[in-house]
Amino acid sequence: SVPRCYLNKQLATVRVLKGDPAELSCTVSKDNVTGTWFKDGLKLTSMDGVVFEKKGLVHKLIINKAEDIHAGKYRFEGGDVKTEASIFVEDPPQVDKVLLKNLSSVPIVAKAGEGVKLRIPFEGRGPIRAAWLKDRMELGDDTRIRVDKTDTCTTLSISSCDRRDCGDYKVRLKNDSGVLEINLKLVVIDKPQPPAGPIKIVENSANNITIQWKPPKDDGGKPVQRYLVERQQVGRNDWEALGETPRSCTSFTTSRVEEEMSYHFRVRAMNAEGVSDALESGEVKAAGAASPGAPDAPEIISASRDTITISWKAPSKTGASQIMGYIVQKRKKGTVTWLPVTNVPVKDKKLKVTSLKKGVQYEFRVAAVNAAGTGQPSDPSEPTFAQDPTKSPGQVQDLKVSSSDSTSVTLTWNKPEVQDGNDVKGYEVEMKPCHSLSWTKCFTLPAQSTSCRVQGLQAGEKLLLRVRALSDGGPGEASELEACAGAAPVVSPRLLIDGTVKSFLVIKAGNPIQVKIPFEGSPEPVVTWLKDGLPLPSRAAVSTEDGITQLLLRAAEFSDSGTYTVELGDGLGKRETFSFQVQITDIPQPPGAIRLEENVPNTVTVTWDPSASEQWEKNLYYTVLKRESQKGLWHVLGDLIYNNKFTFIRVVPGRDYYFRVVAKNDLGASDPSETVQPWRTWKKKAEFRVKAQKYRGVNQNQPPRFLVPLKCHVVVTGSECHMSCAVGGHPPPKITWYKDGRDLSRDPNYFCTNDFGVCSLVVLGVTKQDEGEYMVEASNEVGRAFSKAFLAIKGNS
Repeated sequence: SVPRCYLNKQLATVRVLKGDPAELSCTVSKDNVTGTWFKDGLKLTSMDGVVFEKKGLVHKLIINKAEDIHAGKYRFEGGDVKTEASIFVEDPPQVDKVLLKNLSSVPIVAKAGEGVKLRIPFEGRGPIRAAWLKDRMELGDDTRIRVDKTDTCTTLSISSCDRRDCGDYKVRLKNDSGVLEINLKLVVIDKPQPPAGPIKIVENSANNITIQWKPPKDDGGKPVQRYLVERQQVGRNDWEALGETPRSCTSFTTSRVEEEMSYHFRVRAMNAEGVSDALESGEVKAAGAASPGAPDAPEIISASRDTITISWKAPSKTGASQIMGYIVQKRKKGTVTWLPVTNVPVKDKKLKVTSLKKGVQYEFRVAAVNAAGTGQPSDPSEPTFAQDPTKSPGQVQDLKVSSSDSTSVTLTWNKPEVQDGNDVKGYEVEMKPCHSLSWTKCFTLPAQSTSCRVQGLQAGEKLLLRVRALSDGGPGEASELEACAGAAPVVSPRLLIDGTVKSFLVIKAGNPIQVKIPFEGSPEPVVTWLKDGLPLPSRAAVSTEDGITQLLLRAAEFSDSGTYTVELGDGLGKRETFSFQVQITDIPQPPGAIRLEENVPNTVTVTWDPSASEQWEKNLYYTVLKRESQKGLWHVLGDLIYNNKFTFIRVVPGRDYYFRVVAKNDLGASDPSETVQPWRTWKKKAEFRVKAQKYRGVNQNQPPRFLVPLKCHVVVTGSECHMSCAVGGHPPPKITWYKDGRDLSRDPNYFCTNDFGVCSLVVLGVTKQDEGEYMVEASNEVGRAFSKAFLAIKGNS
């Protein structure tokens, strides 16, 4: 018998970037085998860019430059040998490298009020989904901002920039082959904001008034060059320029004052773009020669539910005579009116203010009185609530050493029991050697932390550790324990699963997957992560520190769906595991090509290739729409379609139809798939009609009127919104929909119907950008009418 030929090496599936070389090879056991190559079941004799090669036992198919045409299933046959493999040509989104470098390294600068148009051309296999993000939020169309996309570029247009448009932007381009993210920065320059107030009176005498302010919170994107100071005498309308200060100086002294005269002051900031609005002071009265100066702001000594005790110091300038007492005033925070606390001056420099309202925040100020009169009031005190002081928190619970080594000790504890609503704001950890008398603060932890690691110890060193909770009422009583580095007891590995660790996660594609799982064990257990029982993909990052192990994938992909398992082992055979499921989801990909057939007269059957999302999205369905002109409005024919077929039965012969199919799931709707050429059925027989004699009766034309107006709606993001109204009039009115004044006729995200005067607007997969005022206009040759309603969007709870 003749020995059979067999394979020493089979073909292996290859994934290759478009434009890169690719190679399929297999090795057979006999040298005299003449092989034949097939692609998608057809024998290959010649193919552009493909070379067949045989060297001894090795048969190769070599592609010099992979293109879309080269993708498919390949088969090699030779003698008794047959082996198959596929070539996948990946074509992720790409942007010109020079443009990409410029966008990432050079900020885009615009002036306030100017328009900005950022256009980014791209290449790659379609469909490519483009999204613009600012501060991690996706941008949508509004009155100023518009996002446009074609098959080859995406554009962000801002009609009139202002300072709120400054920031970091991200363009995310995504298709089946990958994701490309482009980071860029937009800087908008403008005149500065007004200087920060209030204007303080630093000095007030018979000869000089010194005012002080703070730099503006926003300099407009260009540094402040100087400040302009003006003055207005009370009772007059005109402002007088006093002078300028450099940007480093935020105070100004004027000697152009008269005793007992009152003034207003204002300050403006100036940069290269212009002058800011003014910060204006209250009324400032120039002091008399003998009046005392203003004391410092009062200090708060104590507070209760109806009483606040304050104290103050005498002013540095007492005037020409001895101070006789002080006028004390109060006001509620946020008001402008000061009310007297007592009817006569207070001789002491301390006062207990009573009869206050519980829970109200108060401010106080004082003014000195001498024989010449009352001086300038002080600055206000710090705002203070009239309420009983809060109690300090209780002791932390179950303080213990969870693990230790030769140089560190790890502590864990539970929160103290909360009493009277006194929330814990943080924890203070201190230590001291057993032979020492003084405690040393290790660190202060946030309120969420109930564990810490004290490092820098010596092997075998004994020490005392204590932890106390902190709150607005002060520190609580400390919990103490004695510890020894390297002397912690052996603790079996245990996963500390609580309510924060979920067993099922639904993550939107592109968002991060981040799971933190606390554990304990001494010595430190070995942590292993698995996905579907296999090692994690290379994109996944795992970190383990201080009793917490974390899984992180920065941008979730559909392949990341599955069962994840974290496993603890002590090296002696004892293990503990926890598993959870992750489901990745996203808005669907568009349906495939649409086909139209007239199986029954005056009907059309619409079929389409399924969306690629069907393979992982269980809740996917389709919506079919039609319009009767190339620029008309789209009308919904069928919704909640769970197969790939729909029959439209009300076809009018001789009329053109266009059809559109959209895939949907719980997160929203895909881009549409549309017919390019119009669909038309022809009349089978000529119809004989008798032309009726025209009857000239009474003119019955009526202007449009709304029988049932629009109603306001409140819906959840991701759901559908149906807005409807009823319209009368003759001739039948033309209906046009608007959102915030923008015509929706050509917007594919909104679908309109008009059935015998009942008009509907359907918003598919609403987002925050769909919120606003909607208006429907009805018009005919006699007149027009309008109806408006507001659509409010709320997030999923």
